[in-house]
Amino acid sequence: MSDITIRRATADDSRRLTRLVRGSRAYRGDYAAMVEGYQVGGPYIEHHPVFVAVAADESKRESEGEGRDGKAGGGRGGKVLGFYALLVDEAELDLAFVADGAQGLGIGRLLMEHMTGQAKDAGLGSVRVVAHPPAEEFYLRTGAVRTGTVPPSGRIHWERPELRYDVA
Repeated sequence: MSDITIRRATADDSRRLTRLVRGSRAYRGDYAAMVEGYQVGGPYIEHHPVFVAVAADESKRESEGEGRDGKAGGGRGGKVLGFYALLVDEAELDLAFVADGAQGLGIGRLLMEHMTGQAKDAGLGSVRVVAHPPAEEFYLRTGAVRTGTVPPSGRIHWERPELRYDVA
């Protein structure tokens, strides 16, 4: 796979990120209710630290210069491989998705390493994760520890694992 660039998302990424969430194979069947009608909106992206992993070679071709983080290849183009959203005020990982075709390539691990770095830079000691049940093993492999279970509520009719990344 080509080099990966992780850049800050912008409102222009909203449609691509929403498609990634709604199209995820991990949310078919019983879990479909979690993402039905979900939108990763522009205001959400602009308000929270949302970072997207893109294929760097494609991003560089389409880039008009440097990204917000000062790194080359920060253009809005490129194939979206995954993204995450960190809620700094709540010290919580709100969203984390890797495109179906990019799973197993280390993209999720790169995103979690980036997320924990961002959390540490923001002065957080830890980051809470309420995980999609099939994703629990991924979070454990990338350094999270299990802290409990969140009971069913609303449209979600199943228990979800609660985990924590220690970043201090």
